[in-house]
Amino acid sequence: LPLQMWTNSINQANKMALLTWTKETGIDLVQVNGQRRYGGPPPGWVGDPPPAGTEVFIGRLPQDMYENVLIPLFQSVGKLYEFRLMMTFSGLNRGFAYAKYSNWHGAKEAIAVFNNYEVRQGCAIVVCKSTEKCELSMDGLAASVSQWELETMLWRVTEGVLSITLYASPCQKWAQLAVLRYSSHQAAAMAKKTLTEGNMRLGGLEVRVDWLNPSLKEKLQSCEEKPPSSWVQGGKHPGVPKPAPLPPVLRDTLDRLNALCLRRYLGTPLFLTKRIQAHPNGWLQFWCRVVIPGFPVPFSGFIWVRPARPDGSGHEEAKVAVALQVLWVLGES
Repeated sequence: LPLQMWTNSINQANKMALLTWTKETGIDLVQVNGQRRYGGPPPGWVGDPPPAGTEVFIGRLPQDMYENVLIPLFQSVGKLYEFRLMMTFSGLNRGFAYAKYSNWHGAKEAIAVFNNYEVRQGCAIVVCKSTEKCELSMDGLAASVSQWELETMLWRVTEGVLSITLYASPCQKWAQLAVLRYSSHQAAAMAKKTLTEGNMRLGGLEVRVDWLNPSLKEKLQSCEEKPPSSWVQGGKHPGVPKPAPLPPVLRDTLDRLNALCLRRYLGTPLFLTKRIQAHPNGWLQFWCRVVIPGFPVPFSGFIWVRPARPDGSGHEEAKVAVALQVLWVLGES
């Protein structure tokens, strides 16, 4: 939203001061979905984003105070990588912001210097370490929803999803709960907003999206003695195919996928499988990716399989389990 269109009769003096400041400094502010952002990365930044622990939360801000005051203030103790001010529709801020520094020292200094700092007489702000939550829970998924179906949808409507793990829902019978892990707190927050506002229904059930509660996370992890993903335990959920357990089926499944891609002019599928961990009960967890040249997004995620032979590596079984899911997503039973 251009700043020129944003200036109106509410708090006009401070808004004009901000507009003047952006013109003088050349600083670019971008407003998207209720927050206005500087940086992420800032001009001239080289290399990867800063690690976790470099962001601070800023609360109790006067609602008519903007970046022309806040950015120079918080930049005085360290180099800012990003500054995000939460905004209302009227053009006032929502009373809080996030400042991400280029290193841990900057964040530490900001907390030490600015927590309980009076930005105006009688108006002390709160500055503390940002929790930087990156995980969401999505409860109420139909039992028939597969990992690939969910992942394809999330890749389409959100950005930065790193992993998706499916569990039987602890709150709803015949439903699934997905734990979604994102690359950053901002990516997770934007995904939460998008998914919540979308009033999603998958498989006819209403889906609830929230931050992953630590106690729920602990409960789910304690249930991981059995593979969590619905596409491993597919036989328990109608509509989700079982991974093929028998060696004679291996080649046939992969050939079926190759033939389908050939018929649809999608190109030859490329499989990448990486073993992550082994469970004492014989199950192996893999990270898998299938790249189909003519398909808009790659299929990727985690999967548990049990090798057909005791001395087997599990890679072929992982490929088959993934191939079955890709076939299912592409409309082949």
